[in-house]
Amino acid sequence: MNIFKAITLGTAVAVMVGGCTSNKKYTALQNRYDELSKDYNASQVALAESRANARSLETLLEEARRNNADLKRNYEQMQGSLNQSLLQNQQGSINISKLVDEINASNQYIKQLVQAKSKSDSLNMVLTNNLTRSLSREELKEVDVKVLKGVVYISLADNMLFKSGSYEVNSRAMQTLSKIAKIIKDYGDYDVLVEGNTDNVPISRTNIRNNWDLSALRASSIVQVLQNDFGVNPARLSAAGRGEYNPIADNDTDLGRQRNRRTEIIVTPKLDQFLDLIDKAPETDDSAANGN
Repeated sequence: MNIFKAITLGTAVAVMVGGCTSNKKYTALQNRYDELSKDYNASQVALAESRANARSLETLLEEARRNNADLKRNYEQMQGSLNQSLLQNQQGSINISKLVDEINASNQYIKQLVQAKSKSDSLNMVLTNNLTRSLSREELKEVDVKVLKGVVYISLADNMLFKSGSYEVNSRAMQTLSKIAKIIKDYGDYDVLVEGNTDNVPISRTNIRNNWDLSALRASSIVQVLQNDFGVNPARLSAAGRGEYNPIADNDTDLGRQRNRRTEIIVTPKLDQFLDLIDKAPETDDSAANGN
């Protein structure tokens, strides 16, 4: 009985061991099958991509062939243009030479203009210094002196010289006019023009018809003061009225009208004196004229 049990137990163990071995082989085969399936699928994908790439390469090759044909046509057109340009080269060289000559002439003209401007600025400086050298620094604060193109402009506000609507010179103006007389007498041969200017407000005086009259009468009053009180040669003096027609500011504001009511004393050198001043003007070298 014990022998039978032993045989039975041994048989059972052998069956169990055999069963375990079959399961391991099955599992290994299943895993191998799965791997081969994955490889097969990957191969199919790669094949499809290769076929697609082949079609793309064919498309690119065809496009490259078309581009090459276009380049050949462009080359032939450029070659024709080059040949035409070579035929026109001689005429083109002549045109370029003319253009260079014109540019050089323009540059020379510009250089001359710059030199003339520098000379003019130097002349204005010399003339201003010469005409104002008799005035102190404090006196210059009361007298507005400007030089434009060799002409000296001395501008005085009418409220400094006259009462409103009047052409009689007030006493306060005499000190200022004495300073103006110093400038005028410092260069005794220069011509002197006294100009009266008004705003556009009509004058209402029985003995003065309009702003023309007022401006002319004020200019005449200044001329007579320069002659009678300060000894300026009357042969050098002229009086003129500009009325309201030579404004320097807008007559729509009080400040603008005040600026327009003025008397200008214009000192002008004669031609030979002007040329003499030019000779005295400082010279400027080319580098200064060119702004270097």
